[in-house]
Amino acid sequence: MNARRRTVLAAGAAGAAALATGCGSSDGGGGEDASPTPAVSGDAPGGAELARTADIPVGGGTVFKERKVVVTQPEEGEFRAFSAVCTHASCLVSTVSDGTISCPCHGSRYSITDAAVEAGPATRPLPAERITVSGGAIRLG
Repeated sequence: MNARRRTVLAAGAAGAAALATGCGSSDGGGGEDASPTPAVSGDAPGGAELARTADIPVGGGTVFKERKVVVTQPEEGEFRAFSAVCTHASCLVSTVSDGTISCPCHGSRYSITDAAVEAGPATRPLPAERITVSGGAIRLG
């Protein structure tokens, strides 16, 4: 029973820390998140390769469910990455089309440019993820 209680308490503390981090806003208000744009660099090698630049459609994107990340290409040669975990109910987003990233659970939609909420019930944008782009490879980190 004590081991189970410790596990539940540890999981609860980790969840509270993640929630507090995810709900923060540099503008001090409850409105639009002022998170920085994901870094895109031609110099840094980054982590494991997610995709090739040619695999991400211009004006669209691809969801990498196993990595819980979505990579978009709003304009030719401009790549962005965001968490694929919906800020409403923590479902994974599933598709990218018509300039939006869509969550199948409750219909939230996010912009492929900055992950701002375009349709609720989500009220916060998807958090940015760092990527590097070099030699046609897109890497996390």
